[in-house]
Amino acid sequence: MPAPLTALVLNGVGRYADPWHPFAETTAQLVRLLEEEGFASTVATDVDSTLSSEPPAPDLLVVNLGLPRDGGEVPTASARDGLRRLLRSGTPLLAMHVSSTSFTESPEWEEALGGRWIRGVSMHPEQDETRVQVVADPITVGIEDFTINDERYSHLRVADAVRTLLTHDHDGSTHPLIWTRDETAEYGRAAYDALGHDARSFEAPEHRELLRRLIRWLRP
Repeated sequence: MPAPLTALVLNGVGRYADPWHPFAETTAQLVRLLEEEGFASTVATDVDSTLSSEPPAPDLLVVNLGLPRDGGEVPTASARDGLRRLLRSGTPLLAMHVSSTSFTESPEWEEALGGRWIRGVSMHPEQDETRVQVVADPITVGIEDFTINDERYSHLRVADAVRTLLTHDHDGSTHPLIWTRDETAEYGRAAYDALGHDARSFEAPEHRELLRRLIRWLRP
């Protein structure tokens, strides 16, 4: 029987936790989905130490963390180098929700992700139950527009090269919520899901199915 694929999950703990996002419950949901898709997950209990230790490149890097609340960023050269090495290793990347606010000192993070949250520009309306729109794509075949209870990130900076899979409307504009970025010479494939604020987000079966399909698309 083949060994399971490996996923390294950078989780919102320590400096990367905040009072608004229940990372323990959203990471548990992600680990369950990864397991269903054949991945054995290692969840980092200290993000900076994990990055500094130069772990072997996993089959999938999953990032579910926030902007450090102590006003600092990745504090050591070894942690910054570890993040850069992982992103440039060709390892596929799945990033969730508030992760787009983090690693502000790393240009590689935005390049690998295909976009990011911009302080003073990006925002979200109050969390509520709302309708989101599915974009026609091979990944989304058979999934219809659906209702979800979540924060809806808006006015993110998004690279032209990404492929948008899910959107929402706010203030008269359409905003991407889920996108993919194809492999480049510098980075492996990437997918970003701006949903996933708390466990209610994962109660929408369409959202769970989209995440499963993203994981399959990222699978090496």
